[in-house]
Amino acid sequence: METGLSLKIPPENGVVQRLSFWSCFAPVLGLFFLAPLVGEYLLGSISIKEPMALLLLSPMYGGGALLIREVVRRTGRGWPTILLLALAYGVAEPALFDHSLFNASFQGYDFGDATYVPALGISISNALAFCVGHAVWSISVPIAIVEMLASDRRTTPWLGRIGLTVTGALYLLGGTIVFLWAAKSQHFLPSVPQFAVSIAVVLGLIGAAFALRQLPLGASDRPGPNPWLVGAAAFFASSLFFLLGGNWLHVAVKTGLIAAMAVAVVRWSGRAGWGTLHRFALTGGTLLTYVWGGFVCATFVGNTGLVDRIGNVIFSLGAIVLLMLAARKIRKI
Repeated sequence: METGLSLKIPPENGVVQRLSFWSCFAPVLGLFFLAPLVGEYLLGSISIKEPMALLLLSPMYGGGALLIREVVRRTGRGWPTILLLALAYGVAEPALFDHSLFNASFQGYDFGDATYVPALGISISNALAFCVGHAVWSISVPIAIVEMLASDRRTTPWLGRIGLTVTGALYLLGGTIVFLWAAKSQHFLPSVPQFAVSIAVVLGLIGAAFALRQLPLGASDRPGPNPWLVGAAAFFASSLFFLLGGNWLHVAVKTGLIAAMAVAVVRWSGRAGWGTLHRFALTGGTLLTYVWGGFVCATFVGNTGLVDRIGNVIFSLGAIVLLMLAARKIRKI
């Protein structure tokens, strides 16, 4: 049903299309809410019994994801920049906003495991889990999914200048809300040196993201890998990353997994035929880790009641349906 409002949007082929108001902003709203839904609800750390948390977290999660996506697409950059900015977000959230990176007893949990480094005030294992987890599942995976669902506008901006400004303001508002909640409920603030180092790391990652326009890939005549292989590798690596816990051997294995997948994707993406199906497989394999991992995380945080488990099922089925819709969409390309 037409709303009577429409906008002219230049798609990737350069031909101007007239989109309805809803079609124009559906990807924006989708990403705004999908980021916290994947990052917290599908993960199982927040129960379906807490719907208001979605409204409180969307400005930070969704605002951050949208801001990253729009800035990258407006500047003509690609996934290397998205991933580095997502990692900057992954550091900012636990270090500057909710302080879980430094609070060893955040929400009553004991994060002082065998990899805890007193001089830094952090657990290296949990730092990897928090920072990489947010970078991959809270930001990168939602961006990839929504861009596949809006495939005809995958690399074009979705917001104008006003929309981009509002998104930035929402992100800062969301971060402020989480900061105030954490300070009041957890009675903890990082030290000044911890804040300073965290800000320096975030700024360094942002600088690196914009200094890197593209990876120096050498084109290869070798055929690209089977998409099923890419999806299986993503699922195996992300599942193992999710399962490994808090000792130095596990930290070493996690770091190796990140390096191995980074090298593999860089090499694969330089081969002939690498395209949408491979990106879908990479995203889908990674998302499916949270489909089963949400039940594990929900058990860890105590969300084990009947309604909690029904929520796990609903969010898992929702993730699978999203992947099916994305698969259907990309088949038409």
